Amino acid sequence: MGLNFVNPLAEVAIFDTKTQNYTMSAQTNEGEVKGDDAIRVLSADGLEVVIDLTVLYKIMPGKAPDIYKGIGIDYKDKIVRPITRTRIRDNAVYYDAVALYSKRRDEFQSRIYQTIDKDFKSRGLILEQLLIRNINLPESVKKTIESKINAEQDAQKMEFVLQKEKQEAERKRVEARGISDYQTIIALSLTDRQLQYESIKAQKELAASPNAKIIVLGSKGNVPLILNDK
Repeated sequence: MGLNFVNPLAEVAIFDTKTQNYTMSAQTNEGEVKGDDAIRVLSADGLEVVIDLTVLYKIMPGKAPDIYKGIGIDYKDKIVRPITRTRIRDNAVYYDAVALYSKRRDEFQSRIYQTIDKDFKSRGLILEQLLIRNINLPESVKKTIESKINAEQDAQKMEFVLQKEKQEAERKRVEARGISDYQTIIALSLTDRQLQYESIKAQKELAASPNAKIIVLGSKGNVPLILNDK
C-alpha cells in the first residue's frame, strides 16, 4: 500500500456548499448578530428607514479554495454582511420613505438583488434569494400614511353614499314621470260615455249587493249619487 505522509501542520477547512441564510433584524435573538442588527438607511427625502432582511446564498464549490485562500472561513462577516448592508444603503437613496414602504418596495428589492448578486458572484458566492422581511418608517411618517389612508377611505364612503342618493333620486324621478304619464293617458281617454259606463257598472254591482242602500239618481247624463244607509 505504501506510506502516506500527512503534514501535521496542515489545516483542514470544511465549507458548507448547501444553501445558507444570513438574517439582519431589529428583533433580539432573531439574526446572526444578537440584539438590534437591522439595516438603517436614509431615503431620498432624508428620513431614516429601518429594514429587516434575510439573504439566502451558497458557495460555488469550485470557488471554495479561492475563498479560503483569499478571505478565510469567516466569509459571512467579510462578504455576505458588508456587501448586503452597503448595497442596500447605496440603493435606498433613490427612493423616498413612503415609496420604499409601499408602491416601489418590489422594485427596490429587485434592484438590490441585482447589485448584490453581481458582487457575490465575483467573490465565489451564489445569491439565491433576497427577502425584505420588514420596513419600518419613522412614527411621524406612519401617522401621515394612516391619515392619508383614512381620508381616502372616507372619500370612498362619501362617494358611495352620494351615488346611492343619486340613484334613488333618479328612481323617484322615473316613478313620478310614470305616474304623470299614466294620469295624462287616463285623463285623455275618459269621455262622457266612458264615465257613464263606469257609473252604470258600479250601480249594478251595488244593486247586486245584499246590503241595504239608497240610490239617488241625478238628472239625465249626470253621475248618480249612491248613499249607504248604515
